[in-house]
Amino acid sequence: MVDYQKPFGSGFGQRSTASEVLNGLDLKGKYAIVTGGHSGLGLETTKALTAAGVDVLVAARNRDVATTATHNISNVTVDTLDLSDLASVHRFAKHVLDAGRHIDMLINNAGIMACPETRLGPGWEAQFATNHLGHFALTNLLWPLLEGDARIVSVSSAGHHNSPICWSDVQFMHGYDKWRAYGQSKTANALFAAHLDRLGRGKGVRAFAVHPGKIFTPLQRHLTQSEMVAEGWLNSNGTPADPTFKTPEQGAATQVWAATSPQLDGLGGLYCEDCDIAVRAETTHEPFVGVTAYATDPDEAERLWRLSADLTTINAFPDA
Repeated sequence: MVDYQKPFGSGFGQRSTASEVLNGLDLKGKYAIVTGGHSGLGLETTKALTAAGVDVLVAARNRDVATTATHNISNVTVDTLDLSDLASVHRFAKHVLDAGRHIDMLINNAGIMACPETRLGPGWEAQFATNHLGHFALTNLLWPLLEGDARIVSVSSAGHHNSPICWSDVQFMHGYDKWRAYGQSKTANALFAAHLDRLGRGKGVRAFAVHPGKIFTPLQRHLTQSEMVAEGWLNSNGTPADPTFKTPEQGAATQVWAATSPQLDGLGGLYCEDCDIAVRAETTHEPFVGVTAYATDPDEAERLWRLSADLTTINAFPDA
């Protein structure tokens, strides 16, 4: 069997921007949903897609904030979605389903990182619940409008290197570590894309996971300056210290590329970074580069799908 999890030379790279990867593509009339499409990488994604002719529905926890952030962008609508609240996910999905418009691109971009220990609903750990379970539920509920021809992009992170799925304590009830919990949620994003692609490809739906790179965005809201200095991201005076950080326009490029590029036609279930398919981590000695074996393992992906369906009681593929 051919292993497609390796770079093929897309012609783009670490410094490519979202608008550059869309140059020359005819996307007029396409419809995209971008979770968190009003802030950080999501806002740059929204800007680039709408400039290329795409109609974008921004899904945001705070509708007023999102409306203000996108008020000067054409072809944008906003609706309320709180990924940490399944009732909100159901309400948002109902609005979209009632409208009945086919979804060409679903970019599951929103997320939280390294937050203090927080419990949601039935005791779910907040990062796993928001970053993974909320998007799992949303995608499954929207499935009738995705069938036929769509791409689903799951925004993961190199942070997935911090942890596989912690099967013995998925909700971190026995000792919370904010970076392991974040890493688990990002591994979940990658595994979700892998299994979703396996289930959906026969219906014309392909899924990808992406690592956008290191970018200063509101995602760092839970980190102190001293923590970011200790990580080597900032100098002691608060100025950027790591030259590998991307601009938000560059950070949005890989998810936009995965959602639109004809170079990926016929492919899916892959993890991408720097606007190309990523290497397998075991083939490189560079830390936090590529995708780990546990984040692409089909058995792990299927096991996570079953757990997620049980927790949310939502599954568009009950017989699969």
